[in-house]
Amino acid sequence: MSDPTQMSDPTQWTLVEAADAVSSKQISARELAEACIAKSEKLQPTLNCLISLDADGALDEADAADTALARGDAIGPLHGVPLAHKDMFYRAGKVSTCGSKIRKDFLPDHTATVLQRLAAAGALHMGGLNMSEFAVGPFGHNEHWGHCRNPWNPEHVTGGSSSGSGSAVGGRLVFGALGSDTGGSVRLPSACCGLVGMKGTQTRVSRYGVMGLSFSLDNVGPLTRTVRDNARMMAIIAGADPNDLTAANVPVDDYEAATIDAQVKGLRIAVPSNHYYDGASDDVRALMEASLKVFESLGATLVTVEVPDHDILPDLAIALRGPEGAVLHQAWMRDRPQDYGAQVKARLEPGLAISATEYVTSQQIRPKITQRFVDAVFAEADVFHAPTINIPVPSIADTDVKASPNFPAVVAGMVHCTHPINYLGLPSLAVPAGFAQNGLPASFQLIGRPYAEATLYRAAAAYEAETRFFETAPS
Repeated sequence: MSDPTQMSDPTQWTLVEAADAVSSKQISARELAEACIAKSEKLQPTLNCLISLDADGALDEADAADTALARGDAIGPLHGVPLAHKDMFYRAGKVSTCGSKIRKDFLPDHTATVLQRLAAAGALHMGGLNMSEFAVGPFGHNEHWGHCRNPWNPEHVTGGSSSGSGSAVGGRLVFGALGSDTGGSVRLPSACCGLVGMKGTQTRVSRYGVMGLSFSLDNVGPLTRTVRDNARMMAIIAGADPNDLTAANVPVDDYEAATIDAQVKGLRIAVPSNHYYDGASDDVRALMEASLKVFESLGATLVTVEVPDHDILPDLAIALRGPEGAVLHQAWMRDRPQDYGAQVKARLEPGLAISATEYVTSQQIRPKITQRFVDAVFAEADVFHAPTINIPVPSIADTDVKASPNFPAVVAGMVHCTHPINYLGLPSLAVPAGFAQNGLPASFQLIGRPYAEATLYRAAAAYEAETRFFETAPS
């Protein structure tokens, strides 16, 4: 990584560089926060990635961080580092809009566990980030708060539903952000905005105090500029939580250690022969092949595999997400249907028509389907490599089809590679893979066995050290 002391603009630092600079007193937390606030105020009119900017609160936290450092207090791994998060992570007494009109004034009475853990690690809270309404939508469209814009080209989508998280981190407004991932909503904006994004093993991270969409598929994960940044945030938020008994009581590995001097010699990488390249563009396919050649040059071995059951996985995932989302929204859909955006309403309403038989069947066969995938892929490989999105990042105009007859096909194309992994419940890490012919980022995802996040971080860090795409920032 670069030397922070040699860079005139601290917003260009990585999260780890920023934390190191504050802890070594090369920069104060206030100075760092002021730089991020100024950047946010400058770019918000273009990117529309913020719903709220809490500049005063962030500066108060920064002053407290500087005071603690001056006193010699013990500090955490994110001490003085400005972050912002998708506006669906609750903070007691602070508005959490969930990107909606319906909750534009909602004041939660409790704080999400993940926010508590980041605060305990020393992070500053900059504000709430734009998102697809109620986390429904893979593009980043929002009819109430305005569409979020891609920092590489504002005419293109950010990916959703964690659209503001992708735009704010990609645009260098903050050093990291949390998103949620029900069908790809951490990985898609990471892919579109040139970032690293982790969807951990199902229930790896607590969901207490986080707006729900689909209990069976929801995940919380970080979006960052580098693999090491991501590993640091993930290690802080992962783990058991007495307030969320579904959060897995499985030890959290030292993810960050896995990224340091990472090697992949002898690593076996599975490459799919079916599904993931269906409809892939030539330029994205070429970038995927180039990324695999990098892994081979570092000593990894490629293994071609046929993935089972992927013809039915989209329907199985919808059979879970549909009813679970409809249950959460049925009262509002009945009493306030006019307050939903057209795309969101078009995706939520079909969940009311999915039968209990379909839902229960999808739940019952899920362990068997997952085991079939694990057996087919990981009997021969350590990680699975596939595109995150197998087409170039589309434009806002091409995807803003609202509730038109073409809407389901447009959505399905965007989540083609990510949605199956949510149903399988496996960890998946989106990694930048260069730039497509339209000049926007491309990305692959590394998928692992349950709770094998450290292996994914190790492989991704070795690739990143060779390619260093994170050093290229939007102009």
